[in-house]
Amino acid sequence: MKLKEFIKIAIVSLLIAVIITVANFYFTKDPFVWKPQAIIYTINFMFAFTITALNSWYFKYIDKFFTWSAQPAYRFILGAVGSVVLTVAALFVLQGITSMLFFSNSWEKFISNQSKYIYLMGIFLTLVVSVIFHAVYFYKELQSKKMQEQRVIASSATAQFDALKNQLDPHFLFNSLNVLVALIEENQDAAVSFTTSLSKVYRYVLEQRNKALVTIDEELDFARTYVNLLNMRFEDSMQVSIPERAINKEQHVVPLSLQLLIENAVKHNELSSHKPLKLRIYEDGDALVVENNLQVKNVVKSSSGVGLQNIAQRYALLSDRKMTVNKTSSHFIVHVPLLQEPDLTIHLNLKDMTTVEEFKMINAREQVAELKEFYHSCIKTAVIISFLAAINYLTSGFPWVLFPLAGMGLILLYKYLKIADSNMVLGRRWEQNKIASLMNNPKF
Repeated sequence: MKLKEFIKIAIVSLLIAVIITVANFYFTKDPFVWKPQAIIYTINFMFAFTITALNSWYFKYIDKFFTWSAQPAYRFILGAVGSVVLTVAALFVLQGITSMLFFSNSWEKFISNQSKYIYLMGIFLTLVVSVIFHAVYFYKELQSKKMQEQRVIASSATAQFDALKNQLDPHFLFNSLNVLVALIEENQDAAVSFTTSLSKVYRYVLEQRNKALVTIDEELDFARTYVNLLNMRFEDSMQVSIPERAINKEQHVVPLSLQLLIENAVKHNELSSHKPLKLRIYEDGDALVVENNLQVKNVVKSSSGVGLQNIAQRYALLSDRKMTVNKTSSHFIVHVPLLQEPDLTIHLNLKDMTTVEEFKMINAREQVAELKEFYHSCIKTAVIISFLAAINYLTSGFPWVLFPLAGMGLILLYKYLKIADSNMVLGRRWEQNKIASLMNNPKF
C-alpha cells in the first residue's frame, strides 16, 4: 500500500471512528469517562481502518479482471457481494480479537454476545464508504477520459499539421528546380545567381519546419526574396508591391503562405511585359491580403491541390478563423487571418518545450497545485476539529477532541514537510542530488 493511499484510508477511518463513538455515546446516554471512551475510540478506529483497507484492496483486485467499462454487471455484483462478505468476516474476526484479547472473554461468551446490530451497522457504513469511493472513482475516470480524448485530438491534429508542412518541402523544391531549368536554357549567369538565392530561400523553408506560425515581417522578408527569384526569370512581367514592415508586428501567419499564394498567381495567370501580373500584398485589419489582377491562362496544367488547400487546412488546425477567397471579374483576392500565439486551439510542438522558463513554469504549477491541496486540507481539518470541539464541549468535560486533532495534525505536518522539503528523507532535494550524481557518473 502506497503512503498516499495509507494516509487517505487513515483519515477516512479517523472520521468514521469519531462518528461511531459520538453516536454510540449519544444514544446510550452513558456518563462520559475519558479512559473507556478512549479505548472505545481506539477499537472503533481499528475496525474502521481494517474494513476500509480490506475493501480498498478488494476493489483494486477485482478491477484487474472486471472493469466498469467492459463488464459493468459483473463488476457491480462482485463488488457489492464481496464487500459485504469481507465486512462481515472482518467484523467477526475483529470482535473475536477484541473480546478475547482486550477483555479476556472466553470463546463461548464471545459467541453468545454476538449482535446483529454491529454487523448491520458495519455493512451500512461499508456501503456508504463504497458509494463515496465509487463516486470519486467515476469522477476521476470521467476526467481522465476527457483528458485522453483531448490528447488524441491534439495528437491527431499535430500529425496532420506536420504532414501538411512536410508536403511543402518537395513541392517547393520541385517548382524551384523547374524555374532553374528554364533559366539554364535562357541565361546561364542568371541561373548561377538563381541557384545562390535559392539556397537562401530553401534555408528559410527548412528553418520554419518546426514552427506553427511565423511573424508577418519574417514572411514578408521571405516573400520579397522569393519574388526576386521570380523576377530573374520573368523580368518585367511582374509588378509586386510588398510592404517593408508590418503594421501589426505581434501578429503571425502560417509559414510559406505568401510563397504559395504568389506561386498560385503566377501559375494560373499570363505574364508578359505588355500585360504584367500585378500583385499586391497589404494588411487589412486582422488579415493579410494577397491581391492580383486576373489574366487567366487558356491552358493551365493540372493542379496538385497543394497551394490554397494546404493553407486552408493548416489554418483549420490552428484556429477557428478561416482563410477567405474572393474572385471577381478582374481580381483574385485572398485574406489570410492574422493570429496571435494564445489564439491557437492546439499546442502543436509539445516536444519543443525545452526552454528553462517553460520547465520552471511546469514545476511552479506542480508546486502551486500541491500548496493548494495543503491549504484545502487545512481548511477541512479546521472545520472538522471545530465541529468535534463543539460536540466535546457540549457533551463532556474531558478533551477527547485532542485525539483526532493529533492524528489530523500529524497528517498536515507530513504534507507541509513534503511541500517545504524541509529535512525530508528522499524528498525533492534528495531526488535532485541523486539525478546530478547519476548524470555526472561516466558509467551511467
